[in-house]
Order: sequence, then C-alpha cells, then structure tokens
Amino acid sequence: MQKREFFEVTIVFIRTVMLYAVIIFAIRLMGKRQLGELQPSELVVTILISNIVTLPIEDISTPMLMGIVPILTLVCMEVIISAITMKSRKLRRIVSGSPKVIISDGVIDQKQLKELRFTADDVMESLRSQGVFDISQVQYAIIETTGAVSVYEKPSLQPLSANSLANPPKNENPPQVVIDDGDVVKKSLDVLKLSEVWLEEILKKEGKHSADIFLMTASDDKSYKIIEKEKGI
Repeated sequence: MQKREFFEVTIVFIRTVMLYAVIIFAIRLMGKRQLGELQPSELVVTILISNIVTLPIEDISTPMLMGIVPILTLVCMEVIISAITMKSRKLRRIVSGSPKVIISDGVIDQKQLKELRFTADDVMESLRSQGVFDISQVQYAIIETTGAVSVYEKPSLQPLSANSLANPPKNENPPQVVIDDGDVVKKSLDVLKLSEVWLEEILKKEGKHSADIFLMTASDDKSYKIIEKEKGI
C-alpha cells in the first residue's frame, strides 16, 4: 500500500470513529426508542443523518464540519420540537399525528381503514403479530402514531383471574384518556358519550382543576382514574 493510500485510509478511519461518536451522542439526545417506535419527525431525522454522515466519509476533501454541523442541527431541532410538543397537544397532533381507532366494540371502522389506506390483509397481519387470529375476539384496536397496532381482546375471552371470577367481565372498550397533562381531550369524551359538564362536575367533586392533572382516564361506565401532576415538574 502506497503512503498516499495509507494516509487516505487513516483519514477515513479517524473520520468514521469521530462521526460514530457524534451519532451516538445525537441518538442519546433524541431519547431511547427502537426503530419501529420512532415518531415521523424522528424517523425523518434518522434518515437524514444516515445520508449526511456518508458524505465526509466517502469524500475526504469534504470538511468534517460539513457533516457534524448538519447532524447536530437536526438533532437540536428535534429536541426543541419535542420539548414544544410536550407542552402543546395541538402541535403534537400536527407533527406526529394522532392514534386512530379501527375497531371499537368489536366493530371494524371501514371508513377509517380507507382513510389510513389499510387493507383487510393489513389488519389481519397486525392482529396476528399480536397473537390474535380470530377478529371476532377483538374488542378494541387502535393504530398508534408510530404505525403499530395495539389490540385489546374481549374481556370475556381473556385469561381468568381471581378478580374476574368474582366479577364476570363485560365486553367493554378500555378506558379513554380524557385529560392529558392538563388538556381536556374532547374527542375521548365524545367516544365515551360523556359531556364536559360531567367532567367539570367530577373535577369539582374531587376538588381539582384540569391544569393540576397529569392523566385522567374514564370508562364507558363513568368510572375514572386521576393522576395528579407532581410538584416541580
């Protein structure tokens, strides 16, 4: 190997190691998610980083900063947007979308599937990945913002427990989030056929304000669960 070739190989090696360290740092900043759990914005950043990082490695005439600066810029933008979306539910829906219910009360929402461009085969494949092979066993299914499908089987078909023996389960949908970090989720109230007046009465009864609640869920039978915000967070 000639000296020039050896020099170029050494430069590529050093650049690769440096960029590897930068990417590890960048991914740590973005948070701990598996590839299949990435939000749309995170997936875009990941794809862009993978393309940018090849430029200074393949072409040693390209300054290292031409690779490092765009990577850190993208990651900083993602961190800033993530921080903002944590405070704004509306912006979070714009950036990441919102979960879509495709099966409720055991009934498939064909209109929703059409809007999502999901075929019957796609639904069955998603159910099989959850260990469900008979769609009649599904009480509730939802497509998350990551594209993953979450499935809730009919309670009457779930494994028996001491509680279910004492109180035979009914085929009801799982609880809905009605307050998310202080914000009232009107869509969930509509799904449960509950009004904001009902919610206000519950909050008054509990002596709380929606701004003080981190998470509140409610069920079809009007039972609810409240988790208050921790002070200083």
